[in-house]
Amino acid sequence: MPMLALAMPIPPEKYSTWRTAIDSFAGPRRAEYDARNKRMGVERQGVWLQQTPQGPMEILVVETADPERFFALLATSQDPFDVEFRAFLLDVYGLDLTKPLPAPLPERLIDWSATRPTAAV
Repeated sequence: MPMLALAMPIPPEKYSTWRTAIDSFAGPRRAEYDARNKRMGVERQGVWLQQTPQGPMEILVVETADPERFFALLATSQDPFDVEFRAFLLDVYGLDLTKPLPAPLPERLIDWSATRPTAAV
């Protein structure tokens, strides 16, 4: 299963907004978050918080058969949760998924697993 990893700096003035949202996705809004991921073909997703000398950073890992499709669906879905999620991304990161991504998706260099040989990159 292809894996996508993103590291995104969290503006310090947006940290509490970010943390409240992440806590809600893991808590009271978990069913909506789960449904969104299933609807968009996500097999596994993890979010980490890394404190750095430059400030907090979100590390996101998504396993999905088609990362480009995941972002396309996220950008166009009219599901209320997805619309709110896009607003969250715009507010915290200034990332407008309804426009082309400002940079290409990360380049995968190694994909190792103990249960299968190294995938070609």
